Amino acid sequence: MATLSPQLLIAAAQQNLRPGRKKGLLPAGSLHLAGEILAVASGLKPALLYDYNSVGVDKIKNYLQQIQGIGLTRHRLHLLNVADNVLILNLEKTALWLEMLLLTNKVPFIDVSASRPCPGCCEPEYMESIKSHIAEILAHVKTLSSIPSQPVTTSEIFSADWNLCTIFGVLLGYPASYTFTTEQGFDNCLSLTPLRVFTVQASCCRISKDLRVRIYSFSVPENLYLALKEGLDAWSGNLKDVFSAQNDFANLCISTEVVSLAAVAL
Repeated sequence: MATLSPQLLIAAAQQNLRPGRKKGLLPAGSLHLAGEILAVASGLKPALLYDYNSVGVDKIKNYLQQIQGIGLTRHRLHLLNVADNVLILNLEKTALWLEMLLLTNKVPFIDVSASRPCPGCCEPEYMESIKSHIAEILAHVKTLSSIPSQPVTTSEIFSADWNLCTIFGVLLGYPASYTFTTEQGFDNCLSLTPLRVFTVQASCCRISKDLRVRIYSFSVPENLYLALKEGLDAWSGNLKDVFSAQNDFANLCISTEVVSLAAVAL
């Protein structure tokens, strides 16, 4: 694959992703965003949540079209608006991932409701509710495949019944996702709870010789780690297989550390 111009990628981000009169992204953030998008286009993850600033769908669409013109990727990208949160999707990867979740039941959902003394596995009846939400999103994604192919497409979907923390964990391709009941607000039981944090990074010399891209970052409660280890290992193995089949990134690193935080926002 041809090496890209970092200056052009930085300029595209700073021109298009500027909220109002505020400054655009810094050069380092601009290159990392391009790397995250390339990871989605390469199939290393189904989606990314655009959280660099508060620009709208139209500006992000213009940006994606510009970096496609620069040569970052020719793969179709989709902007999914969920309650004013914008995700950038690889539609094929997303559909395959959601289908796998529904067919195999291998991705656990971790109940971290504030009423619990500690995190635990989600109750079966609540699991069925989450699966119905996943099925809704899968049906939406599949309808998009029938739309005449364009470099960048957009759509919107939302249900007041969804727990967005859970939905985003699913869409971002995490091997385990948090969920909680909201009867007592949006607090959780993760305060000072040991968490095993997984970070997946890789180098992307196509964009910049020194660029390391954080492809995934997620956590699971340490008290559930052994119970989840088989699924986490399978997820890591599949990621390594996908990684070996592409040539945009190199030097994959999957690292873990255990942390405890006074407060955890989900």
